[in-house]
Amino acid sequence: MLSAKRIYWFFGFILVVLIIFLPRYTKLQELKDKNRELEAKINKVKLENAVLENELRRIRKDPVYQEEIIREKLGVVRKGEVVYKIEGNSIQ
Repeated sequence: MLSAKRIYWFFGFILVVLIIFLPRYTKLQELKDKNRELEAKINKVKLENAVLENELRRIRKDPVYQEEIIREKLGVVRKGEVVYKIEGNSIQ
């Protein structure tokens, strides 16, 4: 049978191992969580970047889209067109 002294040494050893490695394990888990969050942000930014690249490609190469943006953003109209501007909301 195991003596009481050996049992105390065993539990003492386990306690020392836990004291040494538990904070490191906890820190490792925190870093893994942070890594997952950052990877999710990277994927989100990559998606936004792809959308913006598509938008830029359309602006550069699609004359119909260019005209649409110029009309909406800058308020440009063709010669002979009449612009009607409706302000406010009269529906109550």
